[in-house]
Amino acid sequence: MASDKKWDYTQFPGYDKYPHLFKPIKIGSLEIPNRIKYAATEDNLNDDDGYVTDADVAYIRERAKGVVGGICTIQGVYMDPKGEGQGYVGQAAAFDDKFIPGLKRLADAIKEEGAISNYQLMHCGRVGGVELPYCVGPSAIPQRLRVFKPVKEMSKEDIELCIKEHAEATRRGLEAGFDIMEISGIVGYLVSNFLSAYTNRRTDEYGGDIEGRCTFMVRVIEAVRDVCGKDVPIIIRLCAEELLDDVGGNTPEESMITYKMAEKAGVDCLSVTQGWQESSVPVISRDIPQGTWLYNAKRAKETVGVPVSMAYRLFLPELPDKAISDGVLDIWEMCRPMIADPLMPKKVLEGRPEDIRPCVACNLCLARLFRDAPMTCYVNPVCAHEWDPKWQIAPAEMDKKVMIIGAGPAGLECAAAAAKRGHEVHVYDKNEKLGGQLIQASLAPYGDEELYGVIDFLKAQCEKAKVEMHLGTTVTPEVIDEEMPDTVVIATGAKFRPDQIPGFDGTNVVSTLDVLEGKAEVGDKVVVWGGKKPGIAVALELSKQGKKVTLVSLERKVGKDVNPSFVWRYIKYLHDSGVRVYKNSSLEEITDSGVVVKGLHNTKIPIACDTIIYAEREPLVDLKDFTKEQGIETHVIGDALVPRTLSNALHDGYRTGIRI
Repeated sequence: MASDKKWDYTQFPGYDKYPHLFKPIKIGSLEIPNRIKYAATEDNLNDDDGYVTDADVAYIRERAKGVVGGICTIQGVYMDPKGEGQGYVGQAAAFDDKFIPGLKRLADAIKEEGAISNYQLMHCGRVGGVELPYCVGPSAIPQRLRVFKPVKEMSKEDIELCIKEHAEATRRGLEAGFDIMEISGIVGYLVSNFLSAYTNRRTDEYGGDIEGRCTFMVRVIEAVRDVCGKDVPIIIRLCAEELLDDVGGNTPEESMITYKMAEKAGVDCLSVTQGWQESSVPVISRDIPQGTWLYNAKRAKETVGVPVSMAYRLFLPELPDKAISDGVLDIWEMCRPMIADPLMPKKVLEGRPEDIRPCVACNLCLARLFRDAPMTCYVNPVCAHEWDPKWQIAPAEMDKKVMIIGAGPAGLECAAAAAKRGHEVHVYDKNEKLGGQLIQASLAPYGDEELYGVIDFLKAQCEKAKVEMHLGTTVTPEVIDEEMPDTVVIATGAKFRPDQIPGFDGTNVVSTLDVLEGKAEVGDKVVVWGGKKPGIAVALELSKQGKKVTLVSLERKVGKDVNPSFVWRYIKYLHDSGVRVYKNSSLEEITDSGVVVKGLHNTKIPIACDTIIYAEREPLVDLKDFTKEQGIETHVIGDALVPRTLSNALHDGYRTGIRI
């Protein structure tokens, strides 16, 4: 049974601001107190045998708190003992009754927080078989992605068994106490494999035209309904637009037929998604403007009569609230925003937008998941550590005066954590504005303006924790002597360095930061030295301005410091923008008229250009030796330790702040 907790949202400021988000809605015969749904996170916090762990229960409990009475979905379970449906190591299993007690712990945790518990069935199909030498699907269509396996075509006996396994896993979910059953048919998982013309070339009753390709989905829905009876709602997540036109995927019109057939088969709610993992079109990264995909929710609403939910770049509550008001959407779904901040909807309700740690749509969570790395979040250091007291902010054993040099993301994250522990924290920065190099990074194109939201969040946390800011102040040894701190944290970041090669002191050589801030004049033909994120950012910005850009990278791969689930977008934009890229290369000489690039096998390539931009960085740690000589406890964090990413800066800052 669903939680019997009564919710009164009218007393909160968020109710007045977003009245449509906090209205009840019925899915089937079950009334949901609000229009908020935490979508299944494909977390890998469970053990290698599929048993639920304390870490996963704690992770889900936090998200259940966040939906304030709405729907909280657990990660999709795999349902076959072979593991053909298993998409990643650490996925929860449901192929045997022995898993019911662990699943019950998740359902109980959700209900104890007053939320509606949703259980997802997820056979990953051609993205599955993570510990097998193959994966399965309706037809043996080769994968486009190198990281996956050869596809084995399922026999009719395999299909019958798979449908039965869906039904048996449903029974186990009901016995565990879940309120809703959800079927995952998205992003290239098994249900979507049967639906798509790209991956289903069968000529039997499970293939053919779109109605035939829907047969497997319909039979799964019917099998789940037979177990659920009429009182337990069923949700299905389906692509409204596969974005697989280049390989012969479904048309948007065919996708709407799948929606109609799912409704006819007995689902009570449709979750609208778009794109596959094999799509060559960005879908959920920050280069896609928020609200882009709402037209697909509108199409779904015009097609079916059951409630429609959607996630996918709806990070700001005003977007779904208006969409619900306009009749475009019924339920606001979210996943990554609640990885970044599990209490996000609760903070929306309470009128605390400044306390929401913003997701920057980087997809690090997915990149790590599908490479069997421990789950983490780019901006939330506590993600996947909710169960561990050592990762929580606790009162310090001894109050200290902490001096943090640098008001970038590492310094601010450290300051907020340390001040919340009871320390007296002072942050110094030579600039008048908070943010460090994130100021310039947020000026890069393709959605990077969203990055600065992290600084706005940290500024609010520092203000609430009574951190004292000293902006426009250059820290010298004399300043340190005068302030007499117990602890110094060096978060001074990195500096962009011209290399020691002939010509790097010329007037035609400028810094990435000056270019992004508009402080440097740039000619029509440009060479960017540095193939990591700063170099890519400035190259893309200048190419958008119509400049002819060449990028020279010392590394074998461009974007070595960008996570692999995001970097392909940058590479595509570089290609589409006409940016010429030299990899495994360096600059040998700079002249008034251009550069000489040294490529593979010591080849010399002269390139005519007006401006050379340096985008390579090195740590800026001028004060470390002094503080150590004075016997002051010293920590070096963020780019001052090693130039890396925003994520590294935030994680460094938090871990240091909770340990001072």
